[in-house]
Amino acid sequence: MDGMNSEYGGAPTESTRATVKADGAGLVFAWDEDARIEVRGLGSEVVIEANAAGLRTLAGHLLVLAGDGVSDGAHLHLEDGNGLEEGSVGLVLERSDEE
Repeated sequence: MDGMNSEYGGAPTESTRATVKADGAGLVFAWDEDARIEVRGLGSEVVIEANAAGLRTLAGHLLVLAGDGVSDGAHLHLEDGNGLEEGSVGLVLERSDEE
């Protein structure tokens, strides 16, 4: 995701909002203050560990992607030091309306 550089893992430091272009439309993703989100791969399982602010943040991201008018394939990349805690594996949230 563009525009989310951080000197350490976690939520963006310069802004708690990020706008992502998806098929020409801007989607705005917001981070709750003090959000902490860590994603770990454990064999055949993925663990998403987050504090309350991090869980609210993830819920908000999913609601943005589920919104009316958001196109199939719209997505958000979260990575180590770019929305996620240091040491996290990458996480992609993607809308897919095809069955």
